[in-house]
Amino acid sequence: MLGVVQGFALILSIIGIGYLIGLFGVVKGEQRRVLNVVAFYVASPALLFDVLQSSDPSVLISPVVLVTSVSAVAAAALFVLASRIWFRRDLATTALGATTAGYINANNLGLPVAIYILGDAAYVAPILIMQLLVFAPTLLTVLESTRGNRRGALAAVGRAVTNPIILASAAGLVFSLAGWQLPQIALDPIQMLGAAAIPMVLLSFGISLHGQRALQPGSGRSAVLTASIIKLIAMPLIAWLMCLALGVSAHETFVAVTVAALPTAQNVYNYAATYRRGEIIVRDTIMVTTFASLVVIAFIAWIAAA
Repeated sequence: MLGVVQGFALILSIIGIGYLIGLFGVVKGEQRRVLNVVAFYVASPALLFDVLQSSDPSVLISPVVLVTSVSAVAAAALFVLASRIWFRRDLATTALGATTAGYINANNLGLPVAIYILGDAAYVAPILIMQLLVFAPTLLTVLESTRGNRRGALAAVGRAVTNPIILASAAGLVFSLAGWQLPQIALDPIQMLGAAAIPMVLLSFGISLHGQRALQPGSGRSAVLTASIIKLIAMPLIAWLMCLALGVSAHETFVAVTVAALPTAQNVYNYAATYRRGEIIVRDTIMVTTFASLVVIAFIAWIAAA
């Protein structure tokens, strides 16, 4: 439990520093987008290449990966259904909202949760890989298709697959599958750039909070609350039911449900800010799920211990 608290404290402290940067005018208005652009096109690709090139491809084969992936897709589908019934949004905003309902924070919070509650950091690595190779490209393809280019879906797919995040992820997976290794002199700058990705995203997120109040009328409050409820309640429940149906072991069930209860990843906000779609909804959902997930994960751990 201490590790979870430490993980949350670290993230919230960097977000808080970002808020203070905005409060004191160190970074103003649109200037914060520079952080998003650099994170999206440079730092995040470096981080993802480094993570994937050193990963073990065999970890992709696991009941936990199957359960978490299917429950994430189900959570996203629930959001799309809810949005069609209660709060219609444009395609990009709906896609981003669906992503916030199912895209977990497998890195910043996933690692401390895996180490200190689940007992092994390897549990979140395949989830991170699955999100990078399947979920992120799908979202980016949808976002690219809304940029007004009339050449259609094929052009959108082409732009998405040439996105630096996707290219870096694919290159990292190729290195992992082939067993290749970069010389350390080449890997060092990549790792240094990658180390800047998460702080940049968190700082930009914190700066965006200055002068803003979450869950304001007219800001998409119904979408935020729906995505948050689906993320923290429905998705873990779906994971639990799937584990029961598949006869997954008690420990792997605990792992899958806990991972499903992780909050929305901050890099979803990076995508929203880069494409300038659904920023407020994504920002508020990340804020709500980040704070509330600590309670949910603690409850799951307590139930499992009991």
